[in-house]
Amino acid sequence: MSDVERLRRDALAIWQAGVDAVRSERLVAEAIECDGRTLSVCGETFDLSTVGRIAVVGAGKAGAGMAAAVEEALGPEVLDAKVTGWVNVPADCVRELRTIRLHAGRPAGVNEPTAEGVAGTEEILRIVGSLGDADLCLVLISGGGSALLPAPKPPVTLADKQEITRRLMHAGATIQELNAVRKRLSQVKGGGLARACRAGRTIALIISDVIGDPLDFIASGPTYPDTTTDAEAVAILRAHLGNDIPANVLTLLESGAGETPDVFPHERVTNRIVGCNAKAVEAAATEATGRGYEVISLGSENAGEANEEGRQLWERCRSLRENRAGHPRPVCVLSGGEPVVQLAKTDRPRKGGRNQQLVLAGLVAGAEDGLRDVVLLSGGTDGEDGPTDAAGAYADAGILAEAARQGLDAESHLAINDAYTFFEQAGGLIVSGPTHTNVMDLRVALVGQE
Repeated sequence: MSDVERLRRDALAIWQAGVDAVRSERLVAEAIECDGRTLSVCGETFDLSTVGRIAVVGAGKAGAGMAAAVEEALGPEVLDAKVTGWVNVPADCVRELRTIRLHAGRPAGVNEPTAEGVAGTEEILRIVGSLGDADLCLVLISGGGSALLPAPKPPVTLADKQEITRRLMHAGATIQELNAVRKRLSQVKGGGLARACRAGRTIALIISDVIGDPLDFIASGPTYPDTTTDAEAVAILRAHLGNDIPANVLTLLESGAGETPDVFPHERVTNRIVGCNAKAVEAAATEATGRGYEVISLGSENAGEANEEGRQLWERCRSLRENRAGHPRPVCVLSGGEPVVQLAKTDRPRKGGRNQQLVLAGLVAGAEDGLRDVVLLSGGTDGEDGPTDAAGAYADAGILAEAARQGLDAESHLAINDAYTFFEQAGGLIVSGPTHTNVMDLRVALVGQE
């Protein structure tokens, strides 16, 4: 095995170890225990003889795995006697479960609200609204939940929300900005789902896909009090879209009709983070150490712009390679977070995602050097990167050589955000399929020994 192949193999294995550590089935199994008589959820114990119904609802890319783990933990007897459930997930995550219905709230790879998502959200609202004081509601929340849990406030329509979501994403709005707007336009976000729930006890199990794990922003906070205002949402819209804002949206936000009542059932609702990016980075570090690498962790709160982040990652690796003092072993640089992509104006066809863009930017920056003894990798832990079937990409000397052999111009692909096409031809795409989790992105950069 060549040095290039070894580094590439190690980078992929380290990334996979990080993803495996935050798989939703594992995270929920660690949070729920049930022996048929008592149920423990994140350390809170319930006597099942006194619990009426157990409703399991939610939304997100990790929803299928989370729901399956809940069913596994509860067991068939409790499921058949007490449980009803509905969770909105991407279409490629739907599968048959015993009791909990997995509903296709959107197509695979299209992170936008749909009519199917609205229908599923209406069913969730019906279920939680039918509960009573003796009942328990488990809410499964994960990244992607914002688009999968749409219920627009009139007069805002689904078409309005689709347009706003698409345009803000294309304008480079952060996930925090996008969620702040979506909360103000929704009946369920910003604590709306918790306010609609009539259960005596509601516990939300949350897998975080937002930097810093803020409860009010993960999936737009359906079980957490809203801290944003209509005025803030208008400011975000004007900053990114100018005066070109759909009339229904502006009518709602400027009339004050969208303001959330200052009423939240704090005493009945608990939110628990069961998985986050830091856990993935920690597991990746353990795998890297076991493979003989010195680990340098940049933490889980890395945002920035994808092109700049890719260039900086390459420069860090180049510097480590050229300055071996203090680094006798090969080095693994780990980081987590979520950059944004500034979309270029072009009439040419293109395809890509933030991870592919970041890696391509690193490849372009290191092309003259040849990426000698370096591999750069970035992938979405959910298995999705933009509207593509790839989780992300990696780049090394082998990818550069193949690109040169085919006469591919990496810079032109980078300039129009067409990273997928480049890596599809040169190699380097990471295609994992749905991972049933989502804790943002995980980057692995390896610097070998000469």
